[in-house]
Amino acid sequence: MTTHGFALFETAIGRCGIAWSERGIAGVQLPETRDADTRARLARRFPTAGEKPPPVDVEQAIDGIVDLLSGGASDLSGVVLDLGGVPVFERRVYQVLRTIPPGEAVSYGEIAARVGDPGAARAVGRALGRNPVPILVPCHRVVAADGGLGGFSASGGATTKARLLRIEEAHGTGTRRLFEDEDDEG
Repeated sequence: MTTHGFALFETAIGRCGIAWSERGIAGVQLPETRDADTRARLARRFPTAGEKPPPVDVEQAIDGIVDLLSGGASDLSGVVLDLGGVPVFERRVYQVLRTIPPGEAVSYGEIAARVGDPGAARAVGRALGRNPVPILVPCHRVVAADGGLGGFSASGGATTKARLLRIEEAHGTGTRRLFEDEDDEG
């Protein structure tokens, strides 16, 4: 895959990054502590890409991400992705995830069942940990079967995941109970 460019952009959760190729969006980077860290992470992930202004289709994807992270109900399922080099199982997981709308959450096991491999909840978790395009493939909408958040590999871990779910006002599998418990403790 030849990546043509990357850009940073401001969102309600901080400055995110996006990388693209001629085939679509190749990567999304959630905010690191500093812009320089976000930029460096993108440069490591996409060494052939230079920082430049995004083309129109990428700008539209950015606008959708910004809206979603501001509490809007943007449907990002139509954004064209470049998942070249991503294993088939992971692509199937990502396809299913793109059908989960904002405000909903599902379990790792439910995603495994939807991809036709009901015993693969751990493999789903591994696929989510390698998700190259978070938000566009909304891995934050997948929670543990017991209602816990489960893991999240982005900077900030489960705290970032909870923040994303709160922004979307997710009331899916156990998420509401989890937030009520958090509120009781705080």
